[in-house]
Amino acid sequence: MSKINSMMDTGRRSMMNSQTALQTVGHNIANKTTEGFSRQRVELQTSEAVGSGKLRIGTGSKTALITRINNPYLEKQIGGEQAKLGYYEGRGDAMVRVEQVYNEQVNKGLNSYMGDFFNAFREFSNNPENLATRTQVKETAEFLTRDFKRVSKQLSDIQRDIDQQVITHIHEINEIAREVGNLNEKVQSIQIAGGPANDERDRRDLLIKQLGEKINIRWAEGEDGMVTVSAGNSALLVAGYDAKTLEAKGTPANDTKGEGAVDVFYLSSERATPYSITNQIVGGKLGGLLEVRDKIINDLHANVDQMAVTLGESVNELHRQGFDAYNNKAGDFFSFQEGGEHYAADMYIAKEVQEDVGRIASGLIPNAPADNRVSTKISQLQQTALMDEGRFSLDDFYNSMVGQVGIQTKRTQTAQDAQSDIVKQLGNIRESISGVSLDEETTKLIEYQKAFDAAARLIRTADEMFDTVLNLKRM
Repeated sequence: MSKINSMMDTGRRSMMNSQTALQTVGHNIANKTTEGFSRQRVELQTSEAVGSGKLRIGTGSKTALITRINNPYLEKQIGGEQAKLGYYEGRGDAMVRVEQVYNEQVNKGLNSYMGDFFNAFREFSNNPENLATRTQVKETAEFLTRDFKRVSKQLSDIQRDIDQQVITHIHEINEIAREVGNLNEKVQSIQIAGGPANDERDRRDLLIKQLGEKINIRWAEGEDGMVTVSAGNSALLVAGYDAKTLEAKGTPANDTKGEGAVDVFYLSSERATPYSITNQIVGGKLGGLLEVRDKIINDLHANVDQMAVTLGESVNELHRQGFDAYNNKAGDFFSFQEGGEHYAADMYIAKEVQEDVGRIASGLIPNAPADNRVSTKISQLQQTALMDEGRFSLDDFYNSMVGQVGIQTKRTQTAQDAQSDIVKQLGNIRESISGVSLDEETTKLIEYQKAFDAAARLIRTADEMFDTVLNLKRM
């Protein structure tokens, strides 16, 4: 009788094992498209046999563990490569916008307006007594100053847009850090209870990868199953159950950023004094965005401002040497508003010239209507080596600047495409290891279903044997 009961116990355990395996297969199929999910397998092992004289009679199998198929070294490699991709994406998106500021193939740009301005002075030098040529000089100068303002404003607009993106990313980083802290608690609790915390680990690994895409991080898992995450060099984001906070807020201008642009601050606690970690952020999307905002666009601002100042002061210097149509000593042609942040944004035509084109100087001496020496010298400034300590003309300097923007954008896009391919290749490798194959799961489904049916038949057979034994006693 005891052996018949043992057969029933073996069948019952086998049915339970099959049920567990079928539920795990269903869990895998349901998460086929879940990002970061690692397929799970039921690990069976032989139950402890029982002794019967000289015999050792097996008692079936038992579920030892439900494991996830995962390569932690590959996961860490994917996280590192995704962090690089995030950097190139942040930098690339910003650089595409910067490139559009200087795209003269679509719209007339600063280089064309400078050409029009100097060509107008050439026309003026050919007809210094003509009112129309004076008016043309003023109008081209207005278009030129307006385009200097456009370039400066668009660059500033991109910086402000980057600030908003930084604020959004910081908010998302804080949310991810809090969830990682919560998952740390769940993982530890499950491990203390003796479980593997498969789904919690998958989710936590995915969040850490997403965190690395946004900001350069370092992380490690302790023996207790909890991970510690730090951002930059000194900002401890997650320690155990506790998640710290980052904050983005506008600050005064300094050597690396403009007035009001946001800095990233780390708060170790609610009462602690926040300290800036902006200079520590060199990776992820934040690293790419901050590099464009604080280095590339600041350099472009400086170059455009230098062009505006050099052009304005050079024209003014020559213009002051001449005489206007009223035989009066001429003043400045351009003026710059004081107190502004960027010269290019604060460049205007002098008020006297704006109100009366007769105040534009053409000759070096009074009472000489045909004298065109000043206007000729001004027209020649276009090809004069004025920029970068006399190394480049205005045209060459501008073309070099535009060329550098194009090269940087192209390099970033090329690097982004290459990095994207690397991440895809690693993703395919991960999919081959940890991904869910519907064909394989369907095969497992049939296998475990047959095992369940067989176990049920074993129990039915044992029940029939039990009835036979009982009927023998009745006879």
